[in-house]
Amino acid sequence: MKALDTNVVVRFLVRDDEAQARRVKALFQRAEDASERYFLTTASVLELIWVLTAVYDFARAEVIEALELLSQMSILEFEDFDVVSQLVRLGRDTNVDLPDLVIGLTGRAGGCETTLTFEKGLEQTALFVRI
Repeated sequence: MKALDTNVVVRFLVRDDEAQARRVKALFQRAEDASERYFLTTASVLELIWVLTAVYDFARAEVIEALELLSQMSILEFEDFDVVSQLVRLGRDTNVDLPDLVIGLTGRAGGCETTLTFEKGLEQTALFVRI
């Protein structure tokens, strides 16, 4: 298995460079035809959120839709699929920043009962305790 850098996923979603987007589409099609999978790290998911919002001005709902699309692709294997699926759900159900949700969900996936924070408003998810 091979991992994907964030820029490959961005090309697939945004298609801002048509030549690279075609290469990614062909890569993904070959993987599907051969029943191969690509690995996507949680760090790449976090970077993807940042790139889509800061560079491409995606709205929160568009980022969540993109993450949901990726999570449904049979050729992608996530470092922690549960983190991504819960991120999509909590992203829709709360107004907590998506990167904060990744931090809290990753902590919980790592066996932590909570994530301590100084930031107000995060405790609405029960992933965080404000100190």
